[in-house]
Amino acid sequence: MTVSGGIGYVLLALGPSLTIFITLISSKPFLILTLLSSTLVWLISLIVLSGLWRVFLPLKTTAWWPYVILILTSIAFQEGLRLLLWRGYKKMEDMLDAFADRAAKPRLYLTDKMQIALAGGLGHGVAHAVFFCLSLLTPSFGPATFYVDKCSYAPFFLISAIISLAFVTIHTFSMVVAFNGYAEGNKSDQLIVPAIHLVAGTLTLVNLISGGCIVGIPLLYVVALSTLAYCGKMVWRRLTETQIRLTPQNQ
Repeated sequence: MTVSGGIGYVLLALGPSLTIFITLISSKPFLILTLLSSTLVWLISLIVLSGLWRVFLPLKTTAWWPYVILILTSIAFQEGLRLLLWRGYKKMEDMLDAFADRAAKPRLYLTDKMQIALAGGLGHGVAHAVFFCLSLLTPSFGPATFYVDKCSYAPFFLISAIISLAFVTIHTFSMVVAFNGYAEGNKSDQLIVPAIHLVAGTLTLVNLISGGCIVGIPLLYVVALSTLAYCGKMVWRRLTETQIRLTPQNQ
């Protein structure tokens, strides 16, 4: 049962990501490359952040403000990296469009651009899951489980997998919103992504309170579902606008 439990935790954290990969990404080599590249970049960014903060950890204090500083600096770093990735992606898009023009092929469609953003976001989410969840799950395959005093209502591995699933959802669909915001120059989309990231990161501090996971995790999923809904609304709007522009007008 311990092996089954460990596999269950992995599937809980990454099951939806695996579904997205199989249904949308696996059939397109370029999207697979985008996913792998994004995962590697975000893993390196997390390793860099952990190296910078290793000097101060473990925090020998019960105060909450050092954790706030840690979260703020981490989010600022990652959001800056997201903008750099967008600029790199934009250069790549221009190169692909130029190649398509020379080969008399159609340029990237809006759906292609959104799928690239989705693959990049999924890479971010998978990197988060690997760093904060999968790296901790090795003991879950052993003969026992583990509980923490702050949230003794469920095994630590289960809590980690549940939180990881929420962040995978947030990171995956936030990237689609952010890339669209950069492409359109839409300030709302550009600003809402770091705001969502900040709220989600801050909510993890609730877990430092005894029994806080009972409140923090549901709130985190409210953020995740709100991100998914906002992304869906944005995608529908863009596709509708594109369809209207492409529909021939009656003379």
